[in-house]
Amino acid sequence: MGDIKKVGFVGIGNMGNAMARHLVNAGFDLTVMDKRADVVEAFVKAHHCNCTANLVELGQSVDAVITMLPTSEIVRAVILGDNNEKGIADGMSEGKLVIDMSTSNPADTLALNKVLITRGIGLIDAPVAGGVVFANNGSLLITVGGSQKNKNRAMALFEAMGSEISDCGILGGAHTMKALNNFVNAAALITGIEAMSVALKFGLEPEVAIGALKSACTGRNNPIEKKIEGHILSGKYATGMPIGLIAKDIKIAVESAEALGAFAPIAKETLRLWEQARDQFGFDPDQSEVGRLWESKTGIRF
Repeated sequence: MGDIKKVGFVGIGNMGNAMARHLVNAGFDLTVMDKRADVVEAFVKAHHCNCTANLVELGQSVDAVITMLPTSEIVRAVILGDNNEKGIADGMSEGKLVIDMSTSNPADTLALNKVLITRGIGLIDAPVAGGVVFANNGSLLITVGGSQKNKNRAMALFEAMGSEISDCGILGGAHTMKALNNFVNAAALITGIEAMSVALKFGLEPEVAIGALKSACTGRNNPIEKKIEGHILSGKYATGMPIGLIAKDIKIAVESAEALGAFAPIAKETLRLWEQARDQFGFDPDQSEVGRLWESKTGIRF
C-alpha cells in the first residue's frame, strides 16, 4: 500500500489532542474519535476535520489508525472489538496500518499483532515521551518498533508530531523501552525526593540542598531540575502526568522483567512505592505529588 493520507486518531486527550492537531496542520486528512463527544465536537470545530463514533466505519475510511489510549487492554478492545461488538480492524482491508502510540504492555502488543497479521494489517508500536508541553510544540521523542516497511510508511506522521524519532527495531521494542524509560525516571525522581527529605530533616535549606544535588547529579533525564526544583519546590505540581499512569508504566516494566526471568528488585521496589503513593493520594494527582509520600513519612515540607 502506498503513502498514508487518510488517518484515524483514537484518543484526543491532553496528549492526543495536540498530536492530532499537528497531523491536521501537516495536511493529513484526519478523522478523530474519542469517548467524550464534547471533546470531539470541540476538536472538529477548531480544526475542520472529520469524526466518527463507529469503529468499523473508522477502519474503512482511513489508511492508518493511531491509538493514544490509557492501556493496552483498551487498545485491543478498540482495534479488535469487545463484548461481541466489532472493532476498527473489522473495517480495515489488507495493507492498512495500526500505530499504537499509547504506553502499552509489549506482551499485549505482540498478542495484538498475532491477530492483525492474519488479516494482512500492519502494526507499529510508537509510544511518545516529553509530556504535554512537547506534544503542544511538536517536539515529542517518538520511539518506534515494527517492520522497516511499515515504519517507513509512517515516518511522515511521526515527523509531524515529534522532533526526535528513535528506532528500536523489532515490534514491541518501543513499548518495552518506553516502560523502562519511565521506570528509570520514576526511580530517579523518588531517589531525589528521598535525598531532599533527608537533607531538610537534617536542617539544610531547600535551595542549598537542591543546589548541591544539581551540581553533583546531572544528566538530561535526571528529574532533579525538571521535577523536584521545577514542580515540587516551586509548588506547581503540573508536569502533566498523573501518579496512577506512572505506576501503571512501572508495572509494565516489572511484568516485562518477570516474563523474561530478569532480576529486577529495584523496579519492584519502585513500583511498590509509586503504588503506595497512588493508593494514598489517588490516581489523578500529578506525578510530582509523589513527594507528599516522603513529606508524610519524614515529617518535612518541601
